[in-house]
Amino acid sequence: MKNIQISPSILSADFSQLGKEIKRLEEGGADLIHVDVMDGHFVPNITIGPPVIKTLRNYTKLPFDVHLMISPVHKYIKNFAEAGSDIITIHPEATDNLIESIQLIKKLKKKVGISLNPNTEIVVIEKILKEIDLVLIMSVFPGFGGQKFIPEVIEKIKKLHQIKKNNNLRFDIEVDGGINFSNSKEVILAGANILVSGTTIFKENKGDIKKNIETLRSM
Repeated sequence: MKNIQISPSILSADFSQLGKEIKRLEEGGADLIHVDVMDGHFVPNITIGPPVIKTLRNYTKLPFDVHLMISPVHKYIKNFAEAGSDIITIHPEATDNLIESIQLIKKLKKKVGISLNPNTEIVVIEKILKEIDLVLIMSVFPGFGGQKFIPEVIEKIKKLHQIKKNNNLRFDIEVDGGINFSNSKEVILAGANILVSGTTIFKENKGDIKKNIETLRSM
């Protein structure tokens, strides 16, 4: 089995004690901390911004896997980089110039992630995959936690993995949205090596984070 990383989404954490929740995730074996940033414009919800990320940075040395669901995204990239993000993932639809945004993230010494919504085709980024560190395949439409996995994205994961293999590329394939014990194995077999999960990690097995992370990783 290849090395599978788990990036728990703090969208499902107790927001009244996020620092403690992040420590629980680190102690439970998380590889990354997934931070969902929503603006109420690009997606129909509002979450957290750079000041909160900067504060949370003090609670762990784990990489912050920051998913920016905001538009226009370009002018905010620097703020999130300076707040302590390690991976900055943006949507092609959220910037006027995707190449410029990618170059800015690299200039700020951060890893570049590009997110594809369920209805966004791989062809949108196929020519620039060599410039990307991570592709985030959304298996729900972004905006809210706790949604059901869209099974049709399995074929997209397989296609992306084949493109990666055929061209000897090195980007990570991350999947986010409705990931649970029932579908994680299929997602991994399709080619994903990073799983984002919120509800399953925080709620299953009476909130036993360590057990839930280990179960997702070993499915």
